[in-house]
Amino acid sequence: MAIRTFNIDDEVYKQFSEYCKKQGISMSRRVENFIKEEVLKIKDKGGLKKNIVEKKDISVEKHTFSRYC
Repeated sequence: MAIRTFNIDDEVYKQFSEYCKKQGISMSRRVENFIKEEVLKIKDKGGLKKNIVEKKDISVEKHTFSRYC
């Protein structure tokens, strides 16, 4: 796995970081899974090669962003 750099608004980052800490979840994993879901949406529209990301079962938990954990 590689380290990537993104430009994100400071306030958005702080709020999301606080949320992840309170929920006891990995911020990196959440962002990674969000990107995977976006790639799957693009693939379904025929915009990407089919072998880029394989869809995994996503368990549903109580918090709003659980599908990205």
